[in-house]
Amino acid sequence: MNSVKRCCIMNRTVLQTILVRQFQTSTRRLVELTSVRYPNVKRGQYGIVQNSDIATFERLLPGRVLTDSLEGYNTDWLKTCRGASQVVLRPKSTEEVSGILKYCNEKKLAVVPQGGNTGLVGGSVPVFDEIVISTQLMNKIISLDEISGTLVCQAGCVLASIEDYLSNYKLTIPIDLGAKGSCHIGGNVATNAGGVRLLRYGSLHGNVLGLEAVLADGEVMDCLSTLRKDNTGYDLKQLFIGSEGTLGIITAVSLNCPQKPQTVSVAFLGCQSFQTVLDVFKESRHRLGEVLSAFEFMDSQSMTLVKENLKLASPIEDFPYYVLIETSGSNGSHDEEKLNDFLEHVMGSGLVEDGTVATELTKIQHIWSMRERLAEGLLHDGYCYKYDVSLPLSSFYGLVEAMRERLGAMVTRVVGYGHVGDGNLHLNLTSPEYSTEVMDKIEPFLYDWVAERKGSISAEHGLGFKKREFIYHSKSKSAVVLMKQIKKTFDPNMILNPYKVLPDF
Repeated sequence: MNSVKRCCIMNRTVLQTILVRQFQTSTRRLVELTSVRYPNVKRGQYGIVQNSDIATFERLLPGRVLTDSLEGYNTDWLKTCRGASQVVLRPKSTEEVSGILKYCNEKKLAVVPQGGNTGLVGGSVPVFDEIVISTQLMNKIISLDEISGTLVCQAGCVLASIEDYLSNYKLTIPIDLGAKGSCHIGGNVATNAGGVRLLRYGSLHGNVLGLEAVLADGEVMDCLSTLRKDNTGYDLKQLFIGSEGTLGIITAVSLNCPQKPQTVSVAFLGCQSFQTVLDVFKESRHRLGEVLSAFEFMDSQSMTLVKENLKLASPIEDFPYYVLIETSGSNGSHDEEKLNDFLEHVMGSGLVEDGTVATELTKIQHIWSMRERLAEGLLHDGYCYKYDVSLPLSSFYGLVEAMRERLGAMVTRVVGYGHVGDGNLHLNLTSPEYSTEVMDKIEPFLYDWVAERKGSISAEHGLGFKKREFIYHSKSKSAVVLMKQIKKTFDPNMILNPYKVLPDF
């Protein structure tokens, strides 16, 4: 008798005991269950999947109901959160998602939407035994208007695949992430992902023209407009951008896609202080203007990580700080002249002591890989305590220094890098394995530090499961009360991605 059948004759207490034992003892390589690591979180009064439920799902999704080998769906990319879901559903259409949610809402079965499962705050995996609704098979391009640059696609389209498709029409997608080979556009929208070119193209709040979402009761909300201007009533799509699957499941999106740059150049520079990094940023905005598409920084520990864990070589000598600047445009000679004038100025004034410029694709890719593969390299250390925050640039690197002083030898390393162009710091601390002592030393100190400087505890990764209890560090009580009212209105039975984004009701 399989695990799903056993669920039919068990109450919730017995079910939890069985699930914990099953997932803890099946293999040593498994991550500790989220429900064990965070014992204060209690399972809600949701239904337990029965044989009759499985049969219904099989009728709705013939051949696309998974009940075995679900570790990949239960464990997040960082391998820091793990649920105990026994069922994964893989719809292909909006109508199928509607049927699933209508049934689950009636039975009060909790669900968690999941795209590429590249999230970093535990938002895309179950906390207990929620049903996983995967958008993997919802991967069709619906339409493209080449003149306006408007793309409509299903939520399960992989970001890199969209980028490749648009490239054939000399267009590009206004978001670029290190995880673009795996992440889904629906998940990007649901988490309001930022990426390395927000400086150039802005956030998804400005680039999503419309979306389609299925509400908790199965109702389809069709706001899939392709218009640049539509000033009729409330802009409902904005509620779903960044809602992390708690208000509805995004099934399709329409995007504004700019022209693909004809020429791209990358400069990799060394700086002696973080203030110098800020001075270089100021000069880049002034002298590069419209061709500036990205301004990233890495500290010396980031470079050490790249060398030790990824075996990548730096193209320049060792420095305390590094700057990666990308320019892109439509006129190669014009763009190259602007970049050369900029470099001549920052090096002549002593802001930059060494640097290199890449215009060939392989060299550009190598430089970008040092920045984009940092998240991968951190996992080689063991466990990664990962934070992304927004801070005023005057306080930006101070958080890294404060955490190094506070943690000392308790951690393997403290690494700081990120998007100076939009004030987004990625702070990462590593240790051989998860340590409650280390975590208690980090939180809530880190969030208090950010709040005191009027920053945000989440710049682009969302709140998910890990940060939900700290939302008050960035939002007022009245704002959170209103968010809870919105959640209750959209999802009265609270079945959509429970235990995420908002504190307990």
